[in-house]
Amino acid sequence: MTHTIPNSIKEKAPLILAEIKKAKSILLHCHPSPDPDSVGSALATKFALEQLGKKATVIKGDSEIPPAFMHFRGAKDILMKAYWEIDPTEYDLFIIVDSAISGVSRLKEVKIPDSLKVINIDHHRTNVGDGFINIVEPSYPAVAQLLFDLFKEMNIKITPEIAENLFMGIYTDTGGFKYESVTSATFEVASELVGVCPNISRTIAKMENSNTLGDIAFQAAALSSVELTSNNKVAFSVIPYSVIQEKKIPDVSISAGMVSPVIRTIAGLEVIAVIIEARPNKIKMSFRSGNSGICDVSKLAVSLGGGGHKAAAGASIEMPLVDAKKLVVEKIKELYNL
Repeated sequence: MTHTIPNSIKEKAPLILAEIKKAKSILLHCHPSPDPDSVGSALATKFALEQLGKKATVIKGDSEIPPAFMHFRGAKDILMKAYWEIDPTEYDLFIIVDSAISGVSRLKEVKIPDSLKVINIDHHRTNVGDGFINIVEPSYPAVAQLLFDLFKEMNIKITPEIAENLFMGIYTDTGGFKYESVTSATFEVASELVGVCPNISRTIAKMENSNTLGDIAFQAAALSSVELTSNNKVAFSVIPYSVIQEKKIPDVSISAGMVSPVIRTIAGLEVIAVIIEARPNKIKMSFRSGNSGICDVSKLAVSLGGGGHKAAAGASIEMPLVDAKKLVVEKIKELYNL
């Protein structure tokens, strides 16, 4: 390994290891509408903790785990409960990866008991770091890559189980190594992970070929609604709840991540907004940037109560769908003059 590890990781790795050694039962979670970086990072951390002789539990969080991610090693051991469905006092350490404390649940307030210490490990620039120990490094394209460096500092062996889960997080959060945040270090880490687990391509194939009819129905509805505005620099995809009902699309198939990369391929786009009415007045929004140097969509997400990265961000709000779109249009004009 030749790339430079940030001082924040070097300095905090022994502090985190000390807290892990003191803990008896450790909690991990998947964030709402989990992506492979969330699921893979949580599972990789679980395997790392077990290597240290600790009992670790991964909960699914608010959302169902998409069937495509159930091929990841260890996924079948995820406890299918949300944070508000468990008793957090049964754990003495909560390692939150790929989100802030506020991102653990979007359905109910996240109350952390005094007895539960929080370690927060994330790469979202909007994370204020409100844990007992925090590592928030926005320079990493995926929290899975950050975890790789942290595990190395903690002398954790990168096993095939850990390697596969970390690779899936990096592969997907970089758009298959296409996004601007990818560096030579990303390829270096990916290469080492493939060296440890040479059959990762099989897991990628299983994930990318696990669509259901519900998934295809959602993608079709989302892509057929695409409209371009602002001299073809902004793309909107708006999916009403009535369409979701009509097409009988299950909740697990409602994912902007399925369509945003496709819309992003339209030449000349600077902002992509996918607005989903998951329930009446319950709006999920996903934003992508065609040029994050000009249009930082994390600013758009933050202005709507969400967060994320320069190139990919999101938010959830409660209001009628027509008002939500109008609000997003106004914010895009205000922030980017588009």
